[in-house]
Amino acid sequence: MAHRIAVLALEGVLTMDLGIAARVFGAARDPSGAPLYSVTTCSLGGRPVRTHEGFRIAVDDDESLLENADTVVIATQEPEGHLLATGELPAEVAGAFARINPHTRVVSLCTSAFLLAAAGLLDGLRATTHWALCDSFARLFPRVEADPDVLFVDNGRILTSAGGAAGIDVCLHLIRRDHGAAVAGAAARRCVVAPWREGGQAQFIEHPVPKDADRSTSATRQWALNRLAEPLTLEDMARHAHMSVRTFTRRFRDEVGTSPLQWLLRCRLDQARRLLESTDLTVTRVATASGFGDAVALRKHFYGHLGLSPLAYRRAHNAPDPTATG
Repeated sequence: MAHRIAVLALEGVLTMDLGIAARVFGAARDPSGAPLYSVTTCSLGGRPVRTHEGFRIAVDDDESLLENADTVVIATQEPEGHLLATGELPAEVAGAFARINPHTRVVSLCTSAFLLAAAGLLDGLRATTHWALCDSFARLFPRVEADPDVLFVDNGRILTSAGGAAGIDVCLHLIRRDHGAAVAGAAARRCVVAPWREGGQAQFIEHPVPKDADRSTSATRQWALNRLAEPLTLEDMARHAHMSVRTFTRRFRDEVGTSPLQWLLRCRLDQARRLLESTDLTVTRVATASGFGDAVALRKHFYGHLGLSPLAYRRAHNAPDPTATG
C-alpha cells in the first residue's frame, strides 16, 4: 500500500509550494513503476482556498483526511494577523491539527513552521523557516531553537524547511530516508532538480554542480565528483581550478555555502550510501570506492553524520548483504 500523504492548504497558500509534495513524492516509484506515495490535498471544511496569488483553489477533501495520513505536509502560507501578533494558533487550525495522529510524520514548508510552533510541536526542537522571518519566529517562539542558516531540519517525526526550493529538498530527503538514495535520485531526475542538497547547507546556495561559468568552481566540483575514490586534497582542487587555496576556498564557499572539504565529505557519504543500498560490495570496498580509504574511517563518518554503522544502514534499506563483514 502506498504511503499516504495529506497536504493541508490554508488561506493564503502559495500556489507553487502547494504543488511541491504532489510533484516530488509523485515521482517516487518502485522497480515496477508503481507509485510509492499517494498525495491528496485537503482544506478546512473542504472549502475553496484563497491563494496568496489572488485566486481560489477547489479541493475535494476536508481536514478529516489528516486522521489516516502517514505524513502530513503543511503547505506554505504567510503568517499574518493574530498568529503573527500573538503566536497563537487559530482555533479552526488547532482543531485540524488535533486530528493528526501522534505518530504521524509532520512537515512544514517554509513559513508554515509558525503553525507547528504555535501548536507546540516544535518546543525544545531545532527548526527553520524562511530566513527573512526567522527573527520574528525566534521572538514569538522562544522555546524553539530557530536556525536561519539551513535548508531543512529533520527531528524524526517533525520536519521543517526553509523557503522555495528547500521544500523540494525536504521531500527528496524523506524519499531517501524511506526508500534510499537510488529511488530519491530517480525521483529528482523525473522532476529535473538537484538530487541531493543536505539539510545543513546554507539557505543561500547554488545547485551543487551548476553550469560552468568563468571563474567559477563548478568545473572543479564536477572533476572531483568523477574522482571521489582518489585521495583528493584542498590543494589538488585549487590547482585544478587554477586558483590559490585561499581564493578557491572563498569562491567555493560563496557558490556552494560550505567549505570544499565539507562538500567533498558529503559527496563521499552520498556515494557510500548509494553503494551500500545498491551493491553487495563489502564495507571495506565501499570505503575504498567512495574515497574514505578504509572501513574504520567510513564507520566513523557514518556514525558521526547518520548515527549508525554502514552495515546497519545497509540492513535498514534492505540492500544486498555480503557474507564478508567490514
